Amino acid sequence: MIIGEPAHLPDGPDRGGPAQPLLSVRDLVKHFPVKGKGLFGKGAVVRAVDGVSFDIRKGETLGVVGESGCGKSTTARLLMHLIKADSGEMVFDGEKVGADLDLTAYRRQVQMVFQDSYASLNPRLTIEESIAYGPQVHGVSAAKARAKAHDLLARVGLEPGRFAGRYPHELSGGQRQRINIARALALEPRLVILDEAVSALDKSVEAQVLNLLQDLKDEFGLTYVFISHDLNVVKFIVDRVMVMYLGKVAEIGEGPAVFGAPRHPYTAALLASMPKMDPDARSAEAPLTGDPPNPINPPSGCRFHTRCALAEPVCSVQEPPLAAMEGLQEAACLMALPGSGHSRAPAPVEAAA
Repeated sequence: MIIGEPAHLPDGPDRGGPAQPLLSVRDLVKHFPVKGKGLFGKGAVVRAVDGVSFDIRKGETLGVVGESGCGKSTTARLLMHLIKADSGEMVFDGEKVGADLDLTAYRRQVQMVFQDSYASLNPRLTIEESIAYGPQVHGVSAAKARAKAHDLLARVGLEPGRFAGRYPHELSGGQRQRINIARALALEPRLVILDEAVSALDKSVEAQVLNLLQDLKDEFGLTYVFISHDLNVVKFIVDRVMVMYLGKVAEIGEGPAVFGAPRHPYTAALLASMPKMDPDARSAEAPLTGDPPNPINPPSGCRFHTRCALAEPVCSVQEPPLAAMEGLQEAACLMALPGSGHSRAPAPVEAAA
């Protein structure tokens, strides 16, 4: 990665690998206990992530969207092992994380860029020191780590001679986020998690950082998990989209399919709320009303049924699984499940005689 003499970290698995997902997540659960007795009594928990399963394919950008409080950022921190899951399994390129693959090796291959570009950097370290710190922790010499930091500064569009010796408070928000991206790449990761990485930036700077992320993805063969509330940005950058609601996956599928023909009512409501330039295409009524239910005591059955205009009595009783549908989508909706009992559900497929 460095112009001139390379300074490689210890070799990891072959980046090509077999035709399998880079990261497979199964039944991931994280509940946060509520302190004090309060309204819900002792032992109450916030069901931040409540049985989430999905795959991240090699070389793709997976977008994660949903309202505030749906579990997006908690999922990101679980993927990064910044917080410990209550249960569930993660398999990284065929190796079970924590068993076959220890956390030190896993974290070298999975890095994260946070929303707050200033709080993510140590104010007492220069930019050069911040980027070089990770490689030094993993055994790279100080000289080679500094050379790597200078190379990455140039790769993210910041001249090393001008910026290497500066401190975070001397940079703009866009420059600091470029530093955070460079720091994430310093360990030569395979998967980068971007948690609202551009949401705090001005639109012109946001566009520059998005273009930079696309270029770096192609240059280094990266895989992204892109978390954002801005659906227009998500539509621009992602290959697939995962929609979360109240700690569950509501829908997941190829970007054009989800944005063109959403199969879950919640996804349709989110897309209808996107700002539009065409006055004739603007919504006259709010596509979704009310606040999400309390994650301490979520509704029975489908968690979205309390806000869904198409809900029927069966929706409050039966919890819909994430089911494959025609095309390239999966949706957790009884209207998509054959024989579910919903009037709009497809007829059940008869078993062959």
